[in-house]
Amino acid sequence: MTTVPPLVLIEPYAHRLGGHHPRTLAALAAARPGALVVAPHGAADPGLLRQAGARLVTGTRGPAAAALLAAAQWANAVSAAGRKAFASRRWPVALQRAPHQVTLLARCLTEAACLRTARHLVREPAAVVVLSASEALHGATALLGGQPHLRFIHEAVTTEDTPVRLLGRLARRGERRVVALYPTAAVRHQFAGAFPGLAGVARAFAVDDGHRLTDAERDSARTAFGIPDGATVVCLVGGWWPYKDIATVNAALARLTSPLHLVVTGTPLDEQVLTRWHELPQVHLHTVPGPVGEQVLRLVYAAADAALVARRPGVGKESGLVMDTARLGVPLLLSGHDPDLTARLAGQPWARLFPVGDPGALAAVLDALATGLPPRPGPGAPAVLGMATAAEQAAFLTTAYTRLIEELR
Repeated sequence: MTTVPPLVLIEPYAHRLGGHHPRTLAALAAARPGALVVAPHGAADPGLLRQAGARLVTGTRGPAAAALLAAAQWANAVSAAGRKAFASRRWPVALQRAPHQVTLLARCLTEAACLRTARHLVREPAAVVVLSASEALHGATALLGGQPHLRFIHEAVTTEDTPVRLLGRLARRGERRVVALYPTAAVRHQFAGAFPGLAGVARAFAVDDGHRLTDAERDSARTAFGIPDGATVVCLVGGWWPYKDIATVNAALARLTSPLHLVVTGTPLDEQVLTRWHELPQVHLHTVPGPVGEQVLRLVYAAADAALVARRPGVGKESGLVMDTARLGVPLLLSGHDPDLTARLAGQPWARLFPVGDPGALAAVLDALATGLPPRPGPGAPAVLGMATAAEQAAFLTTAYTRLIEELR
C-alpha cells in the first residue's frame, strides 16, 4: 500500500481568532487527513485541527528552526520598541517607518523557522504552503528555511525601504524556489512590478467547506439576539480597518426610512460611532465584541437577511466576508469598490450592488429590504467567486508544488 505524503500547512497567525485564515486552515487539514500544521505561536482552536485529523506542531523542531524563531522574536521586540519610540510625527518619516521594516524581517525569520520545522519532520511532503505569507523577502525566506514552498500573499501592508530591498536583492536566487499565490488578479498585478522574477498565480484563498447555514441555525440566531419575526436584519462583520468605508455606512444609516436591525461584530470598532448608531431612530443595534470564533460568526450570519460589505475605492484584495456569504448562503449588499468583483457578481440575484462611497444609494438598498429580500445564494455561488472546495484546493496545491520541485531538478 502506497503512503500518501502529507500536506504541510504553515500558519504563523493560527493563534489569532478572527478572519477567514483559521477556517481555511481547518478546511484544508480536513481535506487531507494527516496534514502537518505548523503554528509557531500555537492555535486558537487546536481541537478543531485535531478533529480534522491534522498533526499540529507548535513552536519549532530542530536547532536551526529554534534559532530562527528566537531571532524573529528578538526582531519583533525591537520593532515594538521602535514603534513606541518613534510614534510621534515629529520624527523623520524614515525613522517612523524603520520599525515596520524590522517587522518584515521578523516575519521572514518566523516563516523560515516554520519551513525548517517542516523539513525536520517531513522529508518528501505533498506540498508545503505558507497560508499567510509576508509581502517581502520571499527569496530570503526560502533560502533561510531550506525548503521550496508555495506562499499566499494577501496584500501589501508595509512598503519595502532600501535596507529590506537590498536584502531581497541579495537573496533573489531563492525566489526560484517559491511560487506566490495571490488571492486576486489585482493583488498579483500589485506585486508583479516589485518582484518580476517571482513566479505567481492568481488563486482564491478561501475555500468552500460545504457547511451552509441551516434553517434551525437561523431560527435560533434570531432568538439569541431577541429579533422579532418579520424584522429586517443586516450584519456588518469584521474590524473597521482603514480600507473599510464606515463613513458611507454611517451616513446611510442616518438616512433610513424603514426600521433595520443591524448586527455588528469585529475588532477594532469605534465606540463613538456605535453610540451614534444606537441613537438613530430607525436602527436597532446589536453588537458582539470581537474577535469571535467560527461558532459565534455563524450565529451572526444566521441572524441576518443580508450581509453588508463596504470598502473604499480601489481595494482589490480578497474579501473573506464576501466569500463567507457565498459559502454560507447569505445574501450580499456590496459596494462597487472592485471592478473585477463587481463584474463577477453582476446579474447574481443574491447580490445587490451600490456605488462606492454613495450613502444615498446604500440607504435606498437597505430600505428596499423591507419590501423584498434577495434570495439566498445557491450551491453554485462559491464557484461564481472562483472559490474551490477544500479538496480541490488541496489538489491544486499538490500539483503546483510538484511542478515547482520538478522545475528545480
